Amino acid sequence: MNPVGVFELWLPMLISAVLVFLVSWVFHVLLPIHRSDHAQLPGEETILSVMRDQKVGPGTYFFPYCKDLKGLSSDEMQEKFKRGPVGIMTVLPPGPPAMGKNLALWFLFALLIAFVSAYVAAVALPRGADYLSVHRVAGSVAITGFAASYISDSIWKGQRWSVTLKFVVEGIVYGMLTGGTFGWLWPA
Repeated sequence: MNPVGVFELWLPMLISAVLVFLVSWVFHVLLPIHRSDHAQLPGEETILSVMRDQKVGPGTYFFPYCKDLKGLSSDEMQEKFKRGPVGIMTVLPPGPPAMGKNLALWFLFALLIAFVSAYVAAVALPRGADYLSVHRVAGSVAITGFAASYISDSIWKGQRWSVTLKFVVEGIVYGMLTGGTFGWLWPA
């Protein structure tokens, strides 16, 4: 038996990461599907001014905040929750978004998912495996990597399910591209 080595799959890893990167650009720049994902805060300038005055730095904040589970059941905390608002807020560093850095990290993430897909496919499938078998294994791994994490954002962080669904559908497309690339370029 002559098994497939994971680094033999460098070309499908690279091509699938490039395809995912390009198709994600289409989803996020050319198509209008994500324009409704976020909304402006009412009274944004006032809220931002208060945040600057309070020196709110980069990080993730939960409000109303409770230090421990024991305090969560106190009458005072329960009243804060009832009054609202209740939320999770991510604050980024001041300045324009670092798009170059974010795009580079996104490409590296796509490459990481391609690598994990290559590893699982190389362990699971023989050299010369048929297109559909390779597509199923590599694509399933990639779909899980690209799509599954968004579901927990709706479960635990309050992200609207409509937003999550968009990202899950995109993740399925990215996974199918990855699986298709591996099926096409699988070693004979």
